[in-house]
Amino acid sequence: MTTIGQLVPVSRAVLRLVEPGGDTTCRYCLAPVKFLARAKTRQVIANVYEDGRWARVEHFHEECYQGAGRPHGEAKA
Repeated sequence: MTTIGQLVPVSRAVLRLVEPGGDTTCRYCLAPVKFLARAKTRQVIANVYEDGRWARVEHFHEECYQGAGRPHGEAKA
């Protein structure tokens, strides 16, 4: 049986709508992840863990995340 103290966090990705006023850059193409009022654009946000410790957050355009080979697993909605 696994207890909470034994769990090791792993990197994970989620798919979210791009919010107005955001100021992020796509980790893959290095272009801004921009809000577009007429298009419901989505982004992938990944919490990245290294050696079981949180290291950073990475942002991707939805299509760039696929092009990068989904480096942090399947993005959950």
